[in-house]
Amino acid sequence: MRFDELELSDDVLDALDAMRFGDCTPIQEKAIPLIFQRRDLIAVAQTGTGKTAAYLLPVIDMLADEPEPTDTVSCIVMSPTRELAQQIDRQLEGFSYYLPISSVAIYGGTDGKEFARQQNGLKRGADVVIATPGRLIAHLQLGGIDLSKVQYFILDEADRMLDMGFFDDIMQIVKHLPKERQTLMFSATMPPKIQQLAKAILNDPAEIKIAVSRPTEKIAQSACVVYENQKTRVLKHLFRTVSDKRVIVFAASKLKVKDLAKSLRNSGWKVGEMHSDLEQDRRDEVMHDFRAARLDILVATDILARGIDIDDISLVVNYDVPREAEDYVHRIGRTARAGAGGSAVTLIGEEDMGRFGDLERFLGYEVKKLDLPEDIGETPVYDPTRRTRGRGGKPKSPRTKGRSNGGQRSKDNKPAENQRDSSRQRTPRKPSADHHNGEKKAQAPKPRQSAKAGDNNEKNTAVTTENNTSGDTKKRKRNYRPGKRQSSNRKQGNNGSKKPSASQQATSHVSTSSSTSPTVNS
Repeated sequence: MRFDELELSDDVLDALDAMRFGDCTPIQEKAIPLIFQRRDLIAVAQTGTGKTAAYLLPVIDMLADEPEPTDTVSCIVMSPTRELAQQIDRQLEGFSYYLPISSVAIYGGTDGKEFARQQNGLKRGADVVIATPGRLIAHLQLGGIDLSKVQYFILDEADRMLDMGFFDDIMQIVKHLPKERQTLMFSATMPPKIQQLAKAILNDPAEIKIAVSRPTEKIAQSACVVYENQKTRVLKHLFRTVSDKRVIVFAASKLKVKDLAKSLRNSGWKVGEMHSDLEQDRRDEVMHDFRAARLDILVATDILARGIDIDDISLVVNYDVPREAEDYVHRIGRTARAGAGGSAVTLIGEEDMGRFGDLERFLGYEVKKLDLPEDIGETPVYDPTRRTRGRGGKPKSPRTKGRSNGGQRSKDNKPAENQRDSSRQRTPRKPSADHHNGEKKAQAPKPRQSAKAGDNNEKNTAVTTENNTSGDTKKRKRNYRPGKRQSSNRKQGNNGSKKPSASQQATSHVSTSSSTSPTVNS
């Protein structure tokens, strides 16, 4: 379907034409008509499918038709990170080029002067406010901001916001909003936390779910079945045999990222790390060094899996198996971009076999398992049906001694002599008299920390990604250009102002002449 088949105004279509938009993506085709019907909406589609345009286009079109309010905010778009907020702001500037739409971008990391400018912009009112949760709450706590006239409340990358610990922040923001509003939630996945949030803030929502696309065939996927303590050695083996330049390694936690980056640096590789504990200035510096090839390897959490485009990545390594198939697609999708090829290797630990088996069933094929050299040591036998039974009851994987016997049990199903019997139970330790008294022997009592301090520390960790950011606050007012589309008016443009810039077109470009299906970054 083309955009001119939807109920979009001529002014919006003019902007899309100038940005070379032609056909709708599936999420845009399904979401835009429902938003025009004033329905609450929950839409699930992976990153890069055009979710940003799916909600911005109808919302700014409806705002342009309404009387201009004074000193109020009409629409709030929530973003988990500064990078995504900036991307949304650029796209809004292009889409609203011919519309009388004002906007303010609110994200952290700025000095006191910039904070005051953001505060002033919120108090004066804007059609659209694009904000990260922590920074918006900081402004609300100072008072003087009216959100009682908000008509549209939009959450972009909602699953990522919840992963970063912003559930309570979102619910606190909702308390400032009117009950009569349209709420739109866009997410790449649908975990239970998202369903819980949807029940709390949405009213009889329509649901859209776009099937997750499979990885491109240009990505050479493979996996290594290893024990946890072998992963770092296997990773270094991959650097020596596959590539140690333009590499991204994804780990499951910030602690793993820090430890792994330190180990690789000590081995002589030029390594950077990316996680939410880093200050924004440091994050920007790491990304700049990696793009400039001053760093060869980047170790990161899933903060780097979405919303950040880095070209010419030769190798992506999943140090841990992702929890969701969508996360796997997002991670390995960092390579083989712009028609180039690339490799993706996943390290499968004992506890990850069942999860990786689910992933293979989603992909519809078995991922190639790589043979490892003898000096790595014995490795587990891959069992895609293996499930963890919980603490004290998890089954043991048979081991591979070299590659000769594959670590298989004998026909009578008895374990080999050099293998531990997993059914053997430990003798419970008898409690001492000190334990009966509720005390630990020879240990001085520790001073009790206040719950408030602990909460603040945990909060600071969760909000680092979006609060330690920097950027300019913009407020734009468009001169309304009534009438039907005319090429002469579009060429002259907004009283001599510039057309949508090349960076906006690059951010949200869809080529009508391309043979591939068009997508829009969101």
